[in-house]
Amino acid sequence: LGVDSQTGVEVAIKERGPVAGHEVELQAEDDGCSAEGGQTAATKIASDESIVAVIGHSCSSSCTPAAPIYNDAGITMISPSCTAPALTGAETHVASFLRTAHNDSIQGKVMAEFVFNELKLKTAATIHDGSPYAEQLQAVFAERFKELGGEITAQEAVNVGDTDMRPVLTSIATGKPEFLYYPVFIAEGGFITTQAKEVAGLEDTILSGADGMISPDFVAAAGEASEGMYISGPDLGFSGTLYETFIADYNEILGSDPVSAFHAHAFDAANMVFDAIEKVSKTDADGSTVIGRQALRDALYATKGLVGITGKISCNENGDCADPKIGSNHIEAGVYVSVFTAG
Repeated sequence: LGVDSQTGVEVAIKERGPVAGHEVELQAEDDGCSAEGGQTAATKIASDESIVAVIGHSCSSSCTPAAPIYNDAGITMISPSCTAPALTGAETHVASFLRTAHNDSIQGKVMAEFVFNELKLKTAATIHDGSPYAEQLQAVFAERFKELGGEITAQEAVNVGDTDMRPVLTSIATGKPEFLYYPVFIAEGGFITTQAKEVAGLEDTILSGADGMISPDFVAAAGEASEGMYISGPDLGFSGTLYETFIADYNEILGSDPVSAFHAHAFDAANMVFDAIEKVSKTDADGSTVIGRQALRDALYATKGLVGITGKISCNENGDCADPKIGSNHIEAGVYVSVFTAG
C-alpha cells in the first residue's frame, strides 16, 4: 500500500520537474499502517523545518494520531489512502488533514447498495480489525444495508496479528449470512478467506473485502480461496494520455505495474502540493525561497477543479478533495475485474 503511493509521488516529481525553481526532494518514512508508526513518523517529520508538506499517511490508524502532530507544527498532510469518515467529520476533522482518497461514508454505502440491489442478497455479516478504517467502513456498510431492508446477522471483530479466525467465523456461521464483508488488510484478510472455506455453515457465503486488500499480495496470501470474492474500493479503470504516461513512468521507477489501489491518488496529491507551492512561494531579501505554512494550507484548501488521474480535485472545508468513483471488483483467476461502478 505504502510503496504504491510512494511510487505515485515519485512519478509526479519526475514528470513535474522543478517547483518554484527548485528540485523536489522526497523523504520517505514508513508509518507501519499503525497508530504507533504514524505517531513516530509524524514526530520525526514535524521536527524537520525544511519539509514543506506531507503526502500521507497510508492508513487511517496512522493518519488519526499524525494529524494533530502536523497541526501543531503548522504542516499540512494530504493522504492518498486514509479513508475513515471521522478524519473529515465536521466535529472530528483536524485542520492539517486533507485527502485525495474517497471517504468511506461513500464506499460503505455503495457496497451495501451493490450487494442488496445488484447481487440481490438480503443477509450479511461483517468483520473488522479494530482499526478506524475497518471499523468505520463496516459500520457504514451495515447501516446502509439495513436501511435498504437487509439483515445484518453479525458484526464481529478480530485483532491485527490474529491468525486463527475460526472462532469468529464459527460464530458468524450460526446466522447463515449470504454475504460476509471484512474490510481489513492483507494478512488478516488472507487468514479469514482461507479459513472461511473450512467452516460449516459458510460454504455458500459470498466473501468480500475492501481496498486494503487490493494487491497481488492478497491473492497470493489467500490462494484459490480468493477466487470469486468481491473487493470494494476506488474504481481503477483510469484512462487517457495522463494515465498512460503515468503507467510508463511507474513501471520505469518500480519495475512493475501498480501494486495496490492508491498510486493515482498519491500522484494527484503531489500535484496539488506543487500547484499550491507555485502560488504562494516568495523570494526574500537574500534570494531564498520562502513557503509560508499557513499560506500553503490555505492554497491547498482552495484547490478547485484540478484535473488529475482520479478526476477533478476540489477540496471542501473539512479536507475531502476526491472526485469519488467507487467500484466493486470480482477476483477472477487472480485478477481484480471491475463489475460495478458508482459516482
